[in-house]
Amino acid sequence: MEKMIPKGCDWLQTKVETFHPESNSVVTSDGDKISYENLIVALGLELRFDMVEGLPEALHTDGVCSNYSAQTVKDTWKCLQSFEGGNALFTLPITPIKCLGAPQKIMYLADDYFRKSGVRDKASIQFCSALGVIFGVKKYAQELSKICEKRDLNLNFRHNLVKVNAAQRTATFDILNADGVSTGETKTMEYDMIHVTPPMSAPPALRQSTSLTDSKGFLDVHQYTLQHKRYPNVFGLGDCVNTPNGKTAAAVAGQLGVVMNNLYAYIYGKSMNASYDGYTSCPLVTSYGKCILAEFDYNAQPLETMPLNQGKERYFSYLVKKDILPEIYWTGLMKGSWYGPGTIRRILHLGMSK
Repeated sequence: MEKMIPKGCDWLQTKVETFHPESNSVVTSDGDKISYENLIVALGLELRFDMVEGLPEALHTDGVCSNYSAQTVKDTWKCLQSFEGGNALFTLPITPIKCLGAPQKIMYLADDYFRKSGVRDKASIQFCSALGVIFGVKKYAQELSKICEKRDLNLNFRHNLVKVNAAQRTATFDILNADGVSTGETKTMEYDMIHVTPPMSAPPALRQSTSLTDSKGFLDVHQYTLQHKRYPNVFGLGDCVNTPNGKTAAAVAGQLGVVMNNLYAYIYGKSMNASYDGYTSCPLVTSYGKCILAEFDYNAQPLETMPLNQGKERYFSYLVKKDILPEIYWTGLMKGSWYGPGTIRRILHLGMSK
């Protein structure tokens, strides 16, 4: 981490405990009060395994795994290797989460692995999503639905995981209506393997600072300027803000330049002209060596970088995901010099793209 910090910046190895925007200050977990002239909030999301009854106790038991935590990710490979057949469940919660495509990516990879290991014909794969569609962008949803149908991946929409019973190896789902509200009906499914995507929320320090947040606990910013709606010297980016875009690293890249330019404009009393268009990207790995490279904006319209149909499974897209994006992340985004592929997109599309 130290190598990522720019020269001239002081790295305080502590965390924010409380915000006091009315006095332009924060208090850290070790009790220090730090004053500021301007504030950028980028706290990310907190994993909330505790929001599912029985889930904290079920972690690390046979057949239970989650890619979302460093403490549980190794269990996924163990579960895949030990799976001999039966019900394999993959869940997606009703809350906002990091990378909305990840819960189905692991399902596709598991399906491919089961085929390679000779147990796919003994497996019933169930995708249990609290949402009403497989993906929020129609173009990509259509292709993903075809893949699921072709590979016999069962889609269970509006199923929100509320309980895991490790002793009985069952998962209970709350059935939601079209508005995402509980119908009062529940459904219990047995599992031989379950990959859980936990509910998520803003971290405690933020969601307890009600003057900074919306009703759901996320930093309340203008979706285009990323400036706070009540405190003009506060800006936000990343997973903790309430902008209606996918929460991904690609979104952070798209927001980074906007925050930088608008904060500069605010400090020097200029007009804030930088605007975030909601750009985000979700490389949907659909098998070993294939990927759908989804890119889209606030309006759920494709905003693709390459002059080819990224809505199709391609080996090239897989290589972009596997080899190019990690390099961009570590050498560009983490060092503050990558603001998304907008310029590249316009060049490749001969200026005929946003």
